[in-house]
Amino acid sequence: MIYKYNSIIGNIYISADDNNLLGLSYNIRNTPSQYRQNDIIRLTVEQLNEYFLGKRKIFNLPINIQGTEFQKTVWKELNKIPYGETRTYKEIAQFIGKENAQRAVGNANNKNPIAIIIPCHRVIGSNGTLTGYAGGINKKKFLLNLEKNFTKGNLL
Repeated sequence: MIYKYNSIIGNIYISADDNNLLGLSYNIRNTPSQYRQNDIIRLTVEQLNEYFLGKRKIFNLPINIQGTEFQKTVWKELNKIPYGETRTYKEIAQFIGKENAQRAVGNANNKNPIAIIIPCHRVIGSNGTLTGYAGGINKKKFLLNLEKNFTKGNLL
């Protein structure tokens, strides 16, 4: 089941089965003839709305994520990055015990099937620059600024 959620940063496509969130992306390959919701999608939209309002910093959703063991290890590490903070690809590689795997970490980051929820937007280049993001650098910058502002107690 796929639903098109019109968020403050544009359309987000949410896919789920009856038990788990399966995907959250900015682009969709095959447009369904009809967008539909189920309880998991409704819960995801509710939590995304809270996130965009600064009322949610941690997501609590059932997830079924598909990927290689290495990708799953990276994605698990991304979930440890606190709201409003960033880590570099190099730091993630070090945290997972693969010190020289920065590129592989970047590739796993790029394959993250559940954007925002698994916060790949919080990973930056070693020199502090914003590097690639599936939704585009503008969305990455927006998400980081949103978290930074709400961490400081500021309003957007």
